Amino acid sequence: MLATFTLRVPESKRLIAKAVKELPEVKKALQHHKIIVAGGTTNAYVAEELIGEGLRREYYTAGTINQGLPCVTDPEHRIEPLTLKAGQKQEQDWLDFLDSFGSEDVFIKGANAFDAQGVAGVLAAHPEGGTVGFSLGTLVARGAQLIIPVGLEKRIDSVQRASKMVGIEQIDYSLGRKVGLIPISNGKIITELESLEILTGVKAEQIAAGGIGDSAGAVTLVIEGEEEQVTKTMSLIKGLKGEPALEGNRRSCSICNDQCNRVLNIE
Repeated sequence: MLATFTLRVPESKRLIAKAVKELPEVKKALQHHKIIVAGGTTNAYVAEELIGEGLRREYYTAGTINQGLPCVTDPEHRIEPLTLKAGQKQEQDWLDFLDSFGSEDVFIKGANAFDAQGVAGVLAAHPEGGTVGFSLGTLVARGAQLIIPVGLEKRIDSVQRASKMVGIEQIDYSLGRKVGLIPISNGKIITELESLEILTGVKAEQIAAGGIGDSAGAVTLVIEGEEEQVTKTMSLIKGLKGEPALEGNRRSCSICNDQCNRVLNIE
């Protein structure tokens, strides 16, 4: 049996978050081990699913692409990354919490891009690489579980090739913050396609991308499965409809010391 539907960006984020919670390594960590949910808008949905509480999702990130500009969020309105030990929230800084990570602990980090080769890319405006720069060495060295929730809207041709073309000190002119692109090849990427298989067992493929109005960035999918699987999937998708859009949370240009060659008077 076949069925098709379109997911707006917030609906995709919610779907992916629900699937991440059902991953075997995440379920095990919720019972017995540690989890860090790093900053990012998709990760905000993941954090909500893991703790069963609502968050100001636009505050759950340090960087954002907003009003047509890559920028940083308002430092007065940021939610620190979620740290969990056996499912219980910890009041410990995430970097200190990371020091005790082992191979069965889980680090969840979204991405700004990914490709068909399974490489994710994270934009970095911090000169030391931000969250990825501070954590990736520890995660790789210890064999910790790295989960990368990312929507199909962010699929590009080649993360490796793109990463070689940018860098904070390499870019001459930028509308918005200058950034590098950090490739991550060792994480488990979870898109809408993997999410649907995890949650209902259907096989999914993307058949279209984009839209207008609140459907900008939307993806249109086809699913294939047994009647029971398809019916379950369509019920799930209907339940996602109406997921509200994220609000902007970009730092005011009036308090910013970074020169980004901005030509539009956007505050």
